Amino acid sequence: MSEPLRPPPRKNPLLRTRLPLSPPIGRSRAAHLLTAAAAEGRFGLPTCTACGHQHYPPRDACPKCLGPEIVLGDADNAGILIALTAIDVATDPYFRERTPWRIGTIVLAAGPSVLAHLHGDCVEGGSVRLSWRLDRSGNAVAFAEPDQPTLHGCDDRQLREMTNDPKFRRVLVTDGRSQVGQAMAKAVAGAGASIAFVGVADPWKPFAGLDALRAIPGVEIIPLDLTDSESVSEAAGQIGARVDILINTADHTRPGGPMERAGVTLARDEMEAGYLGLMRLAQSFGPVMRFRGADGQNNACAWVNLVSIYAFKPWPPLGAYSAAQAAILSASLSLRAEFQPAGIRVLNIFSGPTDTDWFQTLPPPKVAPAQLAKATVDALKRGIEDAYVGDLAEDFRARLDRNPKALERELGQ
Repeated sequence: MSEPLRPPPRKNPLLRTRLPLSPPIGRSRAAHLLTAAAAEGRFGLPTCTACGHQHYPPRDACPKCLGPEIVLGDADNAGILIALTAIDVATDPYFRERTPWRIGTIVLAAGPSVLAHLHGDCVEGGSVRLSWRLDRSGNAVAFAEPDQPTLHGCDDRQLREMTNDPKFRRVLVTDGRSQVGQAMAKAVAGAGASIAFVGVADPWKPFAGLDALRAIPGVEIIPLDLTDSESVSEAAGQIGARVDILINTADHTRPGGPMERAGVTLARDEMEAGYLGLMRLAQSFGPVMRFRGADGQNNACAWVNLVSIYAFKPWPPLGAYSAAQAAILSASLSLRAEFQPAGIRVLNIFSGPTDTDWFQTLPPPKVAPAQLAKATVDALKRGIEDAYVGDLAEDFRARLDRNPKALERELGQ
């Protein structure tokens, strides 16, 4: 049974903050097939398209028939732990700070044997389930857990190195005026966050949901306007060193395409709240979070952006909004590369239209704010990078993989 996680002690301000370290980062291009799976929380094995042979580790050619086409194929993740060991002395600086570290050999029901990181509740000879996880370098590693959930299993020390569970962490939700922001604050508080800072632009103006927001245990409302550089800078000065997870819920949705609109005022507003707001957050909160990537149990660990699926392919009735979302996605990917040396995960939560006022005229399916918030907390707990929320987003993702040009034409019609 895992030891239950306890609230961290108050930090001694006189002690030096430890600098972030990364586990070994080198991977082959073939190995990134598993990185793509880990980023979305999927499990599979490298599979030859010619003969169907599944193998591990990933190779450039099939070890059975030498076929050159290798894809990720569905596979059973059940296995047996046949040997385990705990490493007490390590030469790598990252693991040297985290010993003892458990590893073991898993024989999968699908055939291959895999050397994996081990959950503390795994026992030799016992049944386990394997998953691909992103480590602090952003690369895929194998992680084995007991096949049945255990008491306090989510508190396992090695598992938390691969995930970003909000439990006992401090979270910033950037826009509490929106229904999505309010649902997000409730979700992270329910997930055990020690405090949820909720940003509100012009807090002196009342808004729907304010009383319910104040009633959530652990919520602290702060002034934060992403369209105002001074407001973002002041908020970072007040709480920047205390934010472990930042969830950017800001959104500004207006109909119309580039040619339909008269002038650029609406487009400027979309960019101010979306892309430029993200830039302001990154410049004010990013450097402190990157520095705190190894700051004890409650290190800075994740940055979350909510992104429309129309960032990939625009929907003409929301053409200009789609362009702003594409800019957010591009900036988010750049932010991911900048945060990588600190081991901070940048999550993109993709969804279609939400069940909010600005999508009121659209028919279902739409994503409820509570559903989006729940999926975000789940993605943090699983340690993934990309999540697609709702039937529309999942269908969009499948069609984008299958035939992106067909999707573009269908959206245009």
